[in-house]
Amino acid sequence: MNVKTAQTADQVLERIADYAVYGKITSEEALKTAQYVLVDTLGCGFLALRYPECTKHLGPIVPGTVVPNGSRVPGTPYELDPVHAAFNIGCMIRWLDYNDTWLAAEWGHPSDNLGGILAISDYISRKRCSEGKRPLQMSTVLENIVKAHEIQGILALENSLNREGLDHVLYVKVATTAVVTAMLGGSKEDVINAVSQAWVDNSSLRTYRHAPNTGSRKSWAAGDATSRGVRLALMTMNGEMGYKTALSAPGWGFQDVLFGGKELTLARPFGSYVIENILFKISFPAEFHAQTAAEAAIKLHEQINGRIEDIERITITTHESAIRIIDKKGPLYNPADRDHCIQYITAIGLLYGSLNADHYEDEVAANPEIDRLRNKMVITENEQYSKDYLDPDKRSIANAVQVFFIDGTHTDQIAVEYPIGHRRRREEGIPLLLDKFQHNIKTRFPLRQANQILELCENYNELTDTPVNQFMELFRI
Repeated sequence: MNVKTAQTADQVLERIADYAVYGKITSEEALKTAQYVLVDTLGCGFLALRYPECTKHLGPIVPGTVVPNGSRVPGTPYELDPVHAAFNIGCMIRWLDYNDTWLAAEWGHPSDNLGGILAISDYISRKRCSEGKRPLQMSTVLENIVKAHEIQGILALENSLNREGLDHVLYVKVATTAVVTAMLGGSKEDVINAVSQAWVDNSSLRTYRHAPNTGSRKSWAAGDATSRGVRLALMTMNGEMGYKTALSAPGWGFQDVLFGGKELTLARPFGSYVIENILFKISFPAEFHAQTAAEAAIKLHEQINGRIEDIERITITTHESAIRIIDKKGPLYNPADRDHCIQYITAIGLLYGSLNADHYEDEVAANPEIDRLRNKMVITENEQYSKDYLDPDKRSIANAVQVFFIDGTHTDQIAVEYPIGHRRRREEGIPLLLDKFQHNIKTRFPLRQANQILELCENYNELTDTPVNQFMELFRI
C-alpha cells in the first residue's frame, strides 16, 4: 500500500476545504450581491408555493412531525430537521427555474445551495439560543452564499459534467457539503472528509432534463443535492471518515469511473469571482440560454401582432450551448419540458409579448399557434456568440430573432447579447430585481408582514446584523 497516497488528499479537495474554512470574503460587491441573491432566491421560492406540483413535495416525511429547535421552511408553517428542511427550501427555490444562473463548461444555479445554508444556519442559531449562546448573524449567511457560489462556479468553469451525461447538481452537493461542514465548526480535515463523500456519491444522470425523459425531477434535484450536502456534513461532524483520493484513485476514483479519465481542474483561485459575475433571472422564468431570445421575441411582438398567419419562417441565431440543451422539436409534455425549449419560449414572447410561469402550464400550451410557430423556426449557431459565451471577460449569452413573411418582407433582426440579469446590466437590473422580489413576496404574505420583510431585506446593514433565527421567524405562515 502506498502510504503517501493514502495520507495525501486530492488537491481539489484540499483547495475547496482550505477556502471553506479559512477563506475571507473582503469584496463589498460580492457581499452586496449576496444580499440580492438571498432576496431573489427566497422570492422565487415564495412564487413557487402557488403551484401544487411543488407544494406536494414539502413538509415532514411523516405528517405532523415537528422538530424542536428545527429549521423553518420560509413561507410555510413547517419546522423540520435540517436535512429535510434543506430539501424543502431547495425544492421551492428551484421549482420555477427562476433563481440565479452560472454558465460555463458546466451550467447550474449556485443559489440552490441556499437550501442547505439557510436550513443549517437556522438550526445552529436556534440550538445556540436554547443553550444560552449567541445565534449566527445574517452576515454569516451572506459570506457562505459567496463561498458556495464560488466553489460551485469555479468547478463549473472547465469541468463539464453534461458532456459525460451527468447533472450539474453534483456541484451543488459538493459546495453545500463544504460550506455547511465549515459552518458546523468543521476543521479543514473535516471538510476534506465530507466533500470526499459528496464525490463518492457521484451525480444523477441528466436524462430528466432531456427528451424523451424531460420531467419535474429537474425542479427538485437541486433540493435533493443540497439536502444531501447537509446530511454528509452532519455525518462527518459525528466522526465519519472520508476518502482522500476519491477523485484520483486509479480505476475506482471519480475521474476514472465517471469523468473519462480526465483530471478535474480549478481554473481560478477561490475568491469572489462567481457571485460578482452571477446571472440573475429577472424578467423571465426560463432556462438561461433562452433569456435573450425571450427578450428579443417580446421586442418583436408588436411587429408580428396580427400577422401570425403570414409568417413564413422564424430564425433564431444562437450559441452552441443553447443548441445542445434547449433546441427541441416535436411534442413537449409538461412545464418542465416547455421551459427548456428555446422554440417554445420564443413563440410565447412573439405571441403574447410577455413570459411568466403560467405560460408553461397546459392551458396556455394548448394554444395551437405555439406549435405552428415552433414548426417555422430555424436554429443556427453564430460562432462568435459561442466564443463570447466562454470568454471570461464577456460571458455573453447572445440570441437573435428575426421573422420573415410570405410576401417577402421581414422584421428587423433583434439581437440581445447580455440578458437583463448580467453583470454588464447591473445598474439597469437591480431595481427590476427588487421589484420582482416585492411582487413575489406579496403572493405569499399579508401586506403588513410583506412590508416588514421588504424593509429588512433591502437594508444591507440592518440585514447583516440580524440574528438568523429572527430572520427566519419573519417568514412564518
